[in-house]
Amino acid sequence: MTFRTLAAASAFALIAVQAAPAAAALKTAVFAGGCFWSAEHDIAHTAGVAKVVVGYSGGTRRNPTYGDHAGHLESIRVTYDPAKISYPQLVSAFFHHIDPTDADGQICDKGPSYRTAVFTASAQEQAQAEAVKAKVAKALGQPVATKVLPAGTFWPAEAYHQDYAEKNPVSYNAYRIGCGRDARLKAVWQGR
Repeated sequence: MTFRTLAAASAFALIAVQAAPAAAALKTAVFAGGCFWSAEHDIAHTAGVAKVVVGYSGGTRRNPTYGDHAGHLESIRVTYDPAKISYPQLVSAFFHHIDPTDADGQICDKGPSYRTAVFTASAQEQAQAEAVKAKVAKALGQPVATKVLPAGTFWPAEAYHQDYAEKNPVSYNAYRIGCGRDARLKAVWQGR
């Protein structure tokens, strides 16, 4: 083995060892924020968020699909770095990207699968999510309809739904503008 080959192999091994702990330190959180395209689009730009996958959660049906996900909420699974954003900060960011007072869905998307929720994986997450929810209710001066629920299975949605806003900016922006999402969120959160 030449010196260059040995040096390259050593450098690669060092990089791999350093990358492994960082990847292991990432955590996930699941939220239902109405239309999963918008929930994904909005939270993906939050500092500390590494990846967002859209899908279905909260129901009992196995292998739900877009055409058949009764009982499930359109959801997002957020992979984040807790060294950059804490779980309560992530929950707060999620709340600021939805209308948490809407019990029937989100903006123009109404119905059971568009209701909002924070899915918690532990008693600690539940307590933290409930504390953030209470702060949001106080800031808005009204009850918050978003539920805090125990996490269950998260089922990823079909490939064409992943990164939808990024892959289809014209149709996504037409939907977002037509829905009035930004105007509604501004009305809910302006000055808070």
